[in-house]
Amino acid sequence: MLAYIKGTLEMKMTEYVVIDVGGLGYKVFMSGTGMDQLGDIGSQVKVYTYYRVREDDISIYGFNTNEELRMFELLLSVSGVGAKTALAMLAVCTPSEFVLAIVSEDINVLTSIPGIGPKSAKRIILELKDKIKKEQQIQELTSVSKNNNAISETNIKVKQMIENDNKVQEAVAALQVLGYNKKEIEKAFMKIDKTNLTTEDLIKKGLTILAN
Repeated sequence: MLAYIKGTLEMKMTEYVVIDVGGLGYKVFMSGTGMDQLGDIGSQVKVYTYYRVREDDISIYGFNTNEELRMFELLLSVSGVGAKTALAMLAVCTPSEFVLAIVSEDINVLTSIPGIGPKSAKRIILELKDKIKKEQQIQELTSVSKNNNAISETNIKVKQMIENDNKVQEAVAALQVLGYNKKEIEKAFMKIDKTNLTTEDLIKKGLTILAN
């Protein structure tokens, strides 16, 4: 399994790039937006990868950030969504915009993506929201098991803050969609001045802290 590929950008085509690593050229499929962000031919690049194996095809898909990779993996987990559709979504939506659309059930954002109609948008939201709930339950049970007899005053304040602010609740859920642990998200939000911030602002600032 390839976690990422780091090497020299040798070629940019319509749907893929070629990255040279020690004399081997890796063909990596990417969204148009993703390829534009890579830089010029000959530059050193690093792309996070998804290694897809099928009976009649073995392909590598590349992404500039772990959040984009997580979004791609989530989309592939939805019935009826293939790799091409998932890449098309990445070309239109950033991970923060995508997860916000999921947690807020904004069908209009999803239907703006080529190939996604109202029925597909509803299915994506339904399946991914169910997945979020299951992950949240697992994380909460794990947290209770580890800290059953030792909940600090700081944690209590953070939990109260989250419970009392719908924007923060949505942002936490969105970041959990991208694979971050709830406890990590809570710590990140303690560092943010949340005054007058929208849910999307919170997600973006949270991502900046968590990515570091």
